[in-house]
Amino acid sequence: MVTQSEPGHDGSDPGLSAIMNERRKLINLAYRLLGSLADAEDVVQETYARWYALPQPQQDAIEAPGAWLTKVAGRICLNLLSSARARRETYVGEWIPEPLPEPTEWIDARPGGDPADRVTLDESVNMAFLVVLESMTPAERVAFILHDVFSYPFAEVAEIVGRTPAACRQLASSARRRIRAAQAPAARAAERAGIVRDFKQAWEAKDIDALIGLLDPDATVIADGGGAAGALLHPVQGAEQIVRALVTLAGRLRHLTLLERTVNGRPGLVAQRDGVTVTVYAFDLAGDRIKHIWAIRNPDKLRPWTAGPPCEHT
Repeated sequence: MVTQSEPGHDGSDPGLSAIMNERRKLINLAYRLLGSLADAEDVVQETYARWYALPQPQQDAIEAPGAWLTKVAGRICLNLLSSARARRETYVGEWIPEPLPEPTEWIDARPGGDPADRVTLDESVNMAFLVVLESMTPAERVAFILHDVFSYPFAEVAEIVGRTPAACRQLASSARRRIRAAQAPAARAAERAGIVRDFKQAWEAKDIDALIGLLDPDATVIADGGGAAGALLHPVQGAEQIVRALVTLAGRLRHLTLLERTVNGRPGLVAQRDGVTVTVYAFDLAGDRIKHIWAIRNPDKLRPWTAGPPCEHT
């Protein structure tokens, strides 16, 4: 991370201020490309390190420093995405993108945490969207996010991806089709919140009929413990199978507090024990039924949610 303590960063140089003002955009870009806040922070740090490594004459010769920073960050992300699948083979259980709270509920788990690290929440960071991005090739993902989300022209995208503008246009189009195919009918925010609330109450009451009524018959639950917290190693599919698992877990809810929270811009739930977040639940709805539930328990992915170390309680 670039901080005020770094050489030359005294706030007196307008050009330097302009460079630092790009940081939030870079964090937002890298998180959407990687699905990991920790990796996004590393990318931004590396991007600025490369900028400061340039001799002053080279910095002065760059007409659009923001575009230069975006290009470097995009290429770093592309390289990380290309190696991510190999790294995921050693990951324990299922991998789910890192969940994000509302900015007002964000807890900086690191000393000197900067608000610029907080990702802007919109439709391009809801959990269902990020999960679909995971199914794309690295080039598809980068081309789509840069063009469709950040409005970069394909000529500039091509410089980052290393392909022709026409090829990048095809990549973005392919990604767009994946997004459309995975999208469920839109529900209003109030309706989504009401369904999640009903799910919470039915789960706490162990109301089997209510739970089955709230779940799509082909619903899935996926958990991510990363080997650091107890979690299902494989997805659970089907409303009846999910309800059996939920009822089994319901007995442990008496040790936890379930809170309604916003997760990646959508209604979700947070399980806490003694004020420490141990699980974040994200939901995807199809009409008035819950289609997907993602349970993130990996402590490394819960940093913005709690200042304390997550416990091992399911």
